Amino acid sequence: MFTNLKHDLEAVRDRDPAARSTAEICLAYPGLHALWFHRLAHWLWNRGVPVMPRLISHMSRLLTGIEIHPGARIGTGVFIDHGMGVVIGETAEIGDFVTLYQGVTLGGTGKEKGKRHPTVGRNVVIAAGAKVLGPITIGDDSKVGAGAVVIQDVPARCTVVGVPGRVVVQEGEPVVDLHHECIPDPVMERIEALDVLIKKMEDHMLKTQLELEITEEKLRRAEDELHEVEKKITGEESRA
Repeated sequence: MFTNLKHDLEAVRDRDPAARSTAEICLAYPGLHALWFHRLAHWLWNRGVPVMPRLISHMSRLLTGIEIHPGARIGTGVFIDHGMGVVIGETAEIGDFVTLYQGVTLGGTGKEKGKRHPTVGRNVVIAAGAKVLGPITIGDDSKVGAGAVVIQDVPARCTVVGVPGRVVVQEGEPVVDLHHECIPDPVMERIEALDVLIKKMEDHMLKTQLELEITEEKLRRAEDELHEVEKKITGEESRA
């Protein structure tokens, strides 16, 4: 447990450019405090100690704004940045060197007992406000974009964006990518696709309108010719 505490501290130093000193990290990082509280609560939980693990979890939530069930399994070197509103369920499993941002939920989708929360692999980044729901697996070195709602398994080395989450495959070396603005925006992509479709429909409607005008002109000419023929026939009948 104490080794994990040290790695949690090092994770903050390595991944937060705003970190100034060890003292500042230890005293002013609620994400780190929540992890340390959880390490203790989880240690007691695994030994069958009643009530106390939940009390520690509850106190941690009051102090940090981060709710972690004492039954959740969290690996080493995990970093919770900002942290407010993070929720991690009882059967969630988080691999080593994972980064979570504020508002992330690793939640369940039903009331059934047993495994009902996500399993998150190593080196995964889950951005602000993302919801990962159900007993699904997020593969190693993957990223979940801000605000995404993920309800299906995600392969390793992928990026998930949108609601519901869709996978954008990105093969490459595992890195911790903090540039959320570079993650594709599926909503904007959809809007752009709709703009193209609307332009095609407008062009088609204009073409159809021109064809109708030409057809109407031909019909008028045909009617005029028909009237002329009728006049000639009527005149010939009158002379007869």
